[in-house]
Amino acid sequence: MRKAGGRVRITAQLIDALSDAHLWADRFDGLLEDVFDLQDQVAISVAGVIEPTLRAAEIRRSSGRPTHDLTAYDLYLRALALTSSWERDSIIQALDLLERAIERDPGYGGALAQAARCHQDLHVNNWTDDPEESRRRGTNLARRALQVAGDDPNVLSSTGYTLGYFGEEIDVAMALLDRALKLNPSCAGCWQRSGWLRLWAGQPDPAIESFQNSLRLDPREGRANPFMGIGVAHFFARRFEDAKVTLLQSLQEKPNWVPTFRFLASCYVQMGRLDEARETVTRLRTLTNVVVPSATNWRNPEHRELYLSGLRLAAAETT
Repeated sequence: MRKAGGRVRITAQLIDALSDAHLWADRFDGLLEDVFDLQDQVAISVAGVIEPTLRAAEIRRSSGRPTHDLTAYDLYLRALALTSSWERDSIIQALDLLERAIERDPGYGGALAQAARCHQDLHVNNWTDDPEESRRRGTNLARRALQVAGDDPNVLSSTGYTLGYFGEEIDVAMALLDRALKLNPSCAGCWQRSGWLRLWAGQPDPAIESFQNSLRLDPREGRANPFMGIGVAHFFARRFEDAKVTLLQSLQEKPNWVPTFRFLASCYVQMGRLDEARETVTRLRTLTNVVVPSATNWRNPEHRELYLSGLRLAAAETT
């Protein structure tokens, strides 16, 4: 900490004590009279960095254990490692692990919430033969998780996110996210889910703020999700060049995520770049049989039609 006149600067570093590896550093400047607010900023930022780092370490440690020795918690962590790949087969494997964890502990809120998310991921990518069954199972699991969530911000935010996607009252879902963020304002994943709910509610600019909070708290991991969210928000705000750039950034991180390709194809159409839209849909068809989804999670009719009209035209260009 350094002080000059009426200003103070706090520099924070996070170091791995075993390896001396530098994990994170940041600088915080403010007025001396606001030192308590500055301390809160430091605490929130440090907590936000530590949480994903610890979780990643736990996943790596758990993944190295023999499967037959796993507890319900081990199963849950192994599932998290698989779902972070954003790949169809990995999500299906994760769902199997989570079902086994739930069988061991039917009241395991984290496993219930993550299993609901797996059904959501399969549904949004059309990686399921029975979308309505995925919707039903995902909704039921999310409601079971909510019954045992207590004050767990990850479970609250995940269930709110899943229920909001599957058609529950959007204001109720957003209230769950607000509660989760009140409990843990340093939860990067909670900010991501809050951003998506705001997008589904038709609020692109507040959604961007949520996604930017997520990136600030977790700048090293999990960037594909907020990049895609920011791209979608720019798309709905008709800032198509910004949308294209950010959607492409997301695909660099996770190159097989169906919804990102859908929005990119629609974005190219809105920009008048039909050749790129056609190429994007060709790639999309290698990932899913459904180019134009129902898109009922987008509550704003104008946003939904902007998205789907571009996709319809892009799909027609390839037939």
